[in-house]
Amino acid sequence: MFPSAPLISLLQLAYLATTCTADIEGPPNGGPIILRRSGGFATGGEVLASPDDPGQTLSCGHGYVEFFTPWRVRRTSLVMWHSSSTQHFQNRWDGGDGFKDMFLRREYPVFLWDGPGIGRANYGCEEVTYPTCYDDIETFHSLNFGPLSTFNPSGGGVVLAQGKLWWSDSQFPVDDLAAWNQAARARYQDLNADEDLQLQSQAAAVAADSGRLGTDIVYLTHSHAGPGALMAVMKSKKENIKGVVLYETSGVVYPEGAQINTTRNPLFVPVEDFQKLAKLKTVQFVWGDHRVGNLDSRIEQFQAVTGSYIVADLINKLGGNAEVIVLPLTDVGKGNTNVPFADMNNAKVADLLDKLLEKNKLDEYASKPDLWGC
Repeated sequence: MFPSAPLISLLQLAYLATTCTADIEGPPNGGPIILRRSGGFATGGEVLASPDDPGQTLSCGHGYVEFFTPWRVRRTSLVMWHSSSTQHFQNRWDGGDGFKDMFLRREYPVFLWDGPGIGRANYGCEEVTYPTCYDDIETFHSLNFGPLSTFNPSGGGVVLAQGKLWWSDSQFPVDDLAAWNQAARARYQDLNADEDLQLQSQAAAVAADSGRLGTDIVYLTHSHAGPGALMAVMKSKKENIKGVVLYETSGVVYPEGAQINTTRNPLFVPVEDFQKLAKLKTVQFVWGDHRVGNLDSRIEQFQAVTGSYIVADLINKLGGNAEVIVLPLTDVGKGNTNVPFADMNNAKVADLLDKLLEKNKLDEYASKPDLWGC
């Protein structure tokens, strides 16, 4: 005999009451994610008039934000700024939980950011073309999946070290062909010229100043997004940005006058702009494995590692709070790739971020949970 409809409703209410109580305590890993709101919007950009007919216009050059607000929400917004695809923040390499879901379960509002000209913000103000490049092997090494013996940026091509392919301790699921297929396809066309950096950082600053990302923002950046976020801090007219965590940044910014020994083209900014980095609650540079003292990795990445130590020291001398974390020297362990937040041990990488947010009092709950994305 089946229960009557009222009894079913009471049972459902009782179940929901117990599950909601559990959710207030914080759902377990793999448990349900309860959202208050989700959505997306464009931010920044220009409206250009046609040179032939000023009455015809083009709205372009904007960024795009997809947002998720958990039911019980912390005050700090995590803005995940990718270098090649939002996919890196959405899933672990094997399809398991990525940072997006991990931190929604931790009750942080999460924002996925596509900068101007990239992904869902690819409606640019200028014509852009790119060649068909057969560079899956370049993707393989850019993501630090394995060693290389020589790399010739101008000659085009990577020579694999004899008898090597994957790093032996890689945190990528090396036997999972489907995982490699997904990794090879999680790419957009790179826009990494200086003018692109200015455009990306300006749009991010406008987004931060708008208030739609909240008033306590921490940027989580990957590779080329790192310098863009640092520049966004400098261009922002408000103080909504509270921190930047740079995973495997492709570069850094230096104050004018700094003595830098590098073969790369360093990016210098006015000292008064650089000083804004010292006002943040935290700046953390995070590096995966095989980056320091290993001749089978890229020389330009060594220079970025060195640059991160220099910039962290300069920020701290100005009274700021910056540090450099090399993951194999921590409890996270060995084998992390260029995308540690998508690696098989990304739960440990997330725990490291947890500690950073707690240490800097960026883990408190919001008193008004319905402001994000408005």
